[in-house]
Amino acid sequence: MKNRQPLIFGGIIAAAVLLVVCALAFQFVQRRLIALDPTPEKPANAVEVLFIYAPEEELYVTEAITGFNKLSAQGLNPLTSQALKSGEQPVWMVGRSGSSGTVAQGIINAVIAPNNTNVEKPVLFSPSVRHWLALVNYQTSQPVFDVDGAPATAVAPVVMAIWQSRLDAIKAKHGGGEIGWQELFEVFKSPNGWNDYGISGRPSVYYGHTDPFVSSTALSTLMAEFYASSRYNAGNANATKLTLDQVNDTKVQSGVRDIEKLIKHYSARTTEFKEYIAQGPDYLDFVALEENDLIYINQGKTAYKPPEKLVALYPKEGTFVHDHPFAIPNNVNWVTEEQRKGAQMFTEFVLRKDVQQKVLEAGFRPVSKEVALACPICPENGVDASQPKTLLPVPDPAVLARVQQSWQLVKKQADVVILVDTSGSMNDDDKIGRAREAALTFLEDQGSNNNIGLVQFNSIPSTVVALNTLETNRAELQSSIQELTAKGNTALYDGLIAAITVLQERQSQLAAGDSRIQAIVLLSDGKETVSPEKLNEVVTLITNARNSRTPILVIPVAYGSDADINALNAIARASDTKVQSGDSKNIKKLLETISQYF
Repeated sequence: MKNRQPLIFGGIIAAAVLLVVCALAFQFVQRRLIALDPTPEKPANAVEVLFIYAPEEELYVTEAITGFNKLSAQGLNPLTSQALKSGEQPVWMVGRSGSSGTVAQGIINAVIAPNNTNVEKPVLFSPSVRHWLALVNYQTSQPVFDVDGAPATAVAPVVMAIWQSRLDAIKAKHGGGEIGWQELFEVFKSPNGWNDYGISGRPSVYYGHTDPFVSSTALSTLMAEFYASSRYNAGNANATKLTLDQVNDTKVQSGVRDIEKLIKHYSARTTEFKEYIAQGPDYLDFVALEENDLIYINQGKTAYKPPEKLVALYPKEGTFVHDHPFAIPNNVNWVTEEQRKGAQMFTEFVLRKDVQQKVLEAGFRPVSKEVALACPICPENGVDASQPKTLLPVPDPAVLARVQQSWQLVKKQADVVILVDTSGSMNDDDKIGRAREAALTFLEDQGSNNNIGLVQFNSIPSTVVALNTLETNRAELQSSIQELTAKGNTALYDGLIAAITVLQERQSQLAAGDSRIQAIVLLSDGKETVSPEKLNEVVTLITNARNSRTPILVIPVAYGSDADINALNAIARASDTKVQSGDSKNIKKLLETISQYF
């Protein structure tokens, strides 16, 4: 018996080991099967959690949602991969992206104006930066979000993305020292622009950023501009936190307005600007981006391959860091306790090492200490893992709101000519009707301080409504657009020359150093029938304007299957824009895209 006991004991150990191996093998096979299943079905008893996240998080969040839901669909706890306990409901994530500012406003509306057309009721909200959580609380006068307690999930400093040649030129001018807003101010004010920095060609400095009511990067950038202007234009070098008095200071506002004068054009979201700036220094000199967006461009993932490296300038005065918090609304009627627990479970899932590794691969800095910082956060992609060395303090919510509100005071205003083709060919398929509808819709999205004019062309061009503020012109524009009829030939190029002349004459009337965005919205089927040889003249006029501080943007909207796309493309390329399709069923969306420029 004594001799058999070791054998029995050994057999028990062997059996136990075999069971463990079998269990691990089962889990491995189960995970592989889950990974291979691309379309898991939502369990009938699942707790559904609506998750709205910032567009840039798409790079890793969609995969995380799919992985989480696959485990839930198999009756497993996504955090442990163990079978759910009896009575425990699976959690099902429903995710979609949305611009942080737009979603934040939708949440504000859901709390205080639930009948508004823009209402959002997420169970889990991840804006790029927690500024928006503070603004929701401020605007609703309720603690909807735990601003400080919402866990960070991915980190991205806001940088000034600048071409290597431009940054090298600025550094050479300043002996290779640290560069910040002070040195950028000198570039802005340089009489000969880049020529004073040893870069020949276009002397004008071109800058760009997005809408601070929509984009997190734009809101952080606008705050940084106010910080810089307060420091260098109003003598507040020793001030720490931006205050209401500073934001309301006319000297500070004037300094921010001087920066905004360099804007070539605006855009609603950083998503679009990533594509714009990738065209190179001829398009924009620098633009505010999250660090991950700059990496994305340098990795060649945009439609355009950058002609040189785009590098991150971390201003010496400091910058903001976006940490992509995961926040669950409190004290609202659309979040149940089960949904809250589900959202917390998914948050923990995203903080796991394997998901955080995906965060890093997408160009963000992981928050998990288990994932070491490595490429793509590296010099090869134009970024510096040791930066930023200084962070700007986040102002109080009232100051955040006032910075947003001040944008209409400091932003670069626009002169826009709506140029409508009223030739006989526009009668075909009621193209003239669609053009009238588009022009009227366009007016809805314009700021009242923008100057808007109306020019039509058929056999000859004519100014229908002179440039003036929309506040003054609105009624006349609306009635004149409704009365447009189509007849005669198509003097497209004469029409463009007439519209360009209107803009240039208005620019010549401005005070020295002042400038406005100049744009032409062209609604046409693009078939020149009067003077086809004038295309080169039009392209030359637009190209020459690119070398000034007021380039002319021509945004052609093509109507009909027989539109002369080659001619419209030549015009769009000359002004660094794109031809838009006027055949879209969603005219509102089309015109919103165009309105983003100014």
